[in-house]
Amino acid sequence: MGPHPAVAAIRLAVRRTLRDVLQDAPGAPDGSDAPAGPPAPHRRPPLVLVACSGGADSMALASALAFEAPRLGLRAGGLTVDHGLQPGSGDRAREVVCRLTELSLEPAEALTVAVGRDGGPEAAARTARYTALDEAADRLGAAAVLLGHTRDDQAETVLLGLARGSGTRSLSGMAAVSGSPAGRRGLGHRYLRPFLAVDRQTTRKACMVQSLPVWDDPHNADPAFTRSRVRHDALPALEKALGKGVVEALARTAQLSRDDADALDAWAREAEREVRAELPPSRSASRSASRSASRTGGGGRDGDVANVADLTEESGSALDVARLGALPPAVRRRVLRRAAVAAGSPAGSLFARHIEEVDRLVTEWHGQRAISLPGRVAARRQGGTLVIRQV
Repeated sequence: MGPHPAVAAIRLAVRRTLRDVLQDAPGAPDGSDAPAGPPAPHRRPPLVLVACSGGADSMALASALAFEAPRLGLRAGGLTVDHGLQPGSGDRAREVVCRLTELSLEPAEALTVAVGRDGGPEAAARTARYTALDEAADRLGAAAVLLGHTRDDQAETVLLGLARGSGTRSLSGMAAVSGSPAGRRGLGHRYLRPFLAVDRQTTRKACMVQSLPVWDDPHNADPAFTRSRVRHDALPALEKALGKGVVEALARTAQLSRDDADALDAWAREAEREVRAELPPSRSASRSASRSASRTGGGGRDGDVANVADLTEESGSALDVARLGALPPAVRRRVLRRAAVAAGSPAGSLFARHIEEVDRLVTEWHGQRAISLPGRVAARRQGGTLVIRQV
């Protein structure tokens, strides 16, 4: 007799993800790709970590990883993050480490972080958490870190993106594979989400039938947090009004939107190379050059060339307005966003309204002033050139 259907579902999802890890893992010492199946005995097997809060989703993920990894010749470990935001959080983190150890996950560690204030409590906690996970994965040489986000989490993310009105990319939800290249070993991308096609009810059932204790974070039910309101108010209201299947439909929308966004992003990367122009010196740099020239009596021709070269090395982008205007709006705005981020504007603080204002410098030019963007970045039209740089 096989495992309970819920347990079978979570194990199958993790097995598929781990097979991808094996395919990306380095094989022989010359760096060639490993064949499918367990690594050769003389090589140290890749390490896969699970990020576990102690909740049903991540405990189900930890149990599935502990079951599947040895069968594929992989090492498996676990991490939990103590945000220090609730009384007794340290004790709870130690309990999670004990549960991971009981599942035979090694190493099993608790990571203590200090949560800042930038972007609000949810964003600050997320930033601190991923920073700690990145550092631990690098230190341990992990090939990947598994995250327990489910189809329900994906639906919530799509609704939050819809509320922000930030376009197709914000509707694409969470990627199954994301993050920076996995540390020093260069094994693809770091964060993997095996459960994006698994619902929350399945993970909770899997924990119950395996007698796995779970912890329900009170923050998940606190209406002070936006995601909590979406989970407990918005989604149930939608299902009541529209019928069952809303979660599945939103998750499907995320995948379709991601496919579209990926294609448009690729187009934008190509277009960006075609619309680049020469970056002129900034006004402050020009004034500095003038003062320098006056002090040296104008300098020589070689000195002038050196000054100009130094000035054009500062960060920023110059884009040809005519070529920008010929691009489809969806591609043009992606080029503008990429240029703003490259100039130093934080991606998380750069919203659709910012890009729309910059876009008007291209499509509705009537002599307006520079557009101020987050990160002390400004977009200014200078004749037929759009200049985006820090000020």
